[in-house]
Amino acid sequence: MSERIARLVGMADSSFDVVSKVDKMEADNALHQAQKEIEQRYDFKNVGASVDWSGEKLLLKASTEERVKAVLDVLESKFIKRSISLKHLDAGEPYASGKEYRIEAALKEGIEQDQAKKIGKIIRDEAPKSVKSQIQGDELRVQSKSRDDLQATMALLKKADLDVDLQFVNFR
Repeated sequence: MSERIARLVGMADSSFDVVSKVDKMEADNALHQAQKEIEQRYDFKNVGASVDWSGEKLLLKASTEERVKAVLDVLESKFIKRSISLKHLDAGEPYASGKEYRIEAALKEGIEQDQAKKIGKIIRDEAPKSVKSQIQGDELRVQSKSRDDLQATMALLKKADLDVDLQFVNFR
């Protein structure tokens, strides 16, 4: 009986969402680990080296341009250790502020419109023909009747060389 109903209603499309998000707790943990290493390392003694949140951004400080770049290296290494892609970290150039040098870094989240269009084009051109994508704000919804086609599309997007770190959520 239930098979007949399923045939009459038609198979519902399977779908998943393509997103680009940062786990805030992991980012915070990476920041604390970087702070701890900066406090303990000998080459950071007496150079005013620090990294901390400044609103939604990260603010890195040190007495010289080379030291502030070294602080950024420490932060990046902690991000990698905590499995946060460096594609999420948008660090500016060092600039002088009084007697210290600073770098402002933002965490990028969401898929920008031009990147979403690029991903949609990859899906149209290279994914199985049954797969359709649709931009929804800062994420993409990908749909198909075949779950295998959706998994093939995920593998395709993982291999693609994109400027954003992608995660796949809400697989139904």
